[in-house]
Amino acid sequence: MKYRFAVIGYGFIGRRHVETLKSFENCDCVAVCDINPERLNEAKMLHPEMEVYDHIDKLTESADINGVVIAANNNQHKELVIKAARAGLNIICEKPAAMSVKDFDEMMAEVEKADVHFTVHQQRRFDKDFQSIKKCYKDGSLGDIYTIKSSLYGYNGNMHDWHVHKVEGGGMLYDWGVHLIDQILYMIDSPLKTVFADVRNVINAEVDDYFNILLRFENGVTAEIELGTYYLSDQPEWFERHWYMSGNAGSMYANKFDPEGKIVRTAKLLENVASDQDKSAKSYGPTRSFGIPEPGLILTEEIPKVGSEHIEFFQNYFANLEGKEELLVKPEQVREVLAVMEACWQSSATWSSVCFN
Repeated sequence: MKYRFAVIGYGFIGRRHVETLKSFENCDCVAVCDINPERLNEAKMLHPEMEVYDHIDKLTESADINGVVIAANNNQHKELVIKAARAGLNIICEKPAAMSVKDFDEMMAEVEKADVHFTVHQQRRFDKDFQSIKKCYKDGSLGDIYTIKSSLYGYNGNMHDWHVHKVEGGGMLYDWGVHLIDQILYMIDSPLKTVFADVRNVINAEVDDYFNILLRFENGVTAEIELGTYYLSDQPEWFERHWYMSGNAGSMYANKFDPEGKIVRTAKLLENVASDQDKSAKSYGPTRSFGIPEPGLILTEEIPKVGSEHIEFFQNYFANLEGKEELLVKPEQVREVLAVMEACWQSSATWSSVCFN
């Protein structure tokens, strides 16, 4: 079967979706819908064979399509998903799927009623750095994991276009938080119990540009997620992407999206001995763990490299349409991420932990 898709919203990510859809043999992007005439002209110039529409109603009434990718502003997702579902179209929606759990539930009621395929573009499950961390978490090579830290930092601080407007779904929790939370929930196979968050507007008037989130899971793992768009340092290699994970058999760090890092272990544990028998106690005191490690104590291994690519999200989606694979990004997972985001705002507003069931 040849899938005929339209992209709704021809901005930065919409342009990429057009090219991605056209790269599949069993799919084509045959139409673009956008309220901006300049963007429609650009789409027509680049792809003269495509039809262009300035309203979703015109698209669903006239275009010969069986699916859509929704890449419009965040606050428009609910209306567009509902209209696409009622038109009987399969749907890939950009993240975040909705502005609230309530909105998402209303969307899913229409999707289920129409019996169409639906998923959300959480393609960063295929980031190489995340896949490397996830492999170490799953294979148990670090022993019992107790802490995971996921961070993303930047210099400039200011956002652009509609992302600076709260009413349109701007801000970093909606933009990047949805990805970073999804990665943690996808990796940790244990119920989430509590959420504590600090969400701030540091230099942006309307929308958040910094957050620090603590997620505590039933299996004892605490995950910390931190993002700052105005997080300054003069240290080279400090910015971009960082992971740290530690268990009782070692630790792992990975920097950058194409990860560089190590698995770190100790050749032996420090022995508990009386201070008069331990020369290091005289120079470092009783907390010898913070002293300079003796030669040979620290052992390192290469981190696993996983050759994953974002295109695998679409490969899974089309395989699911054909009944060959289970859908990777499931609606119930999307809903849980939105619920965690709501818990983050609640926690930040009240300066208290939120119980999560």
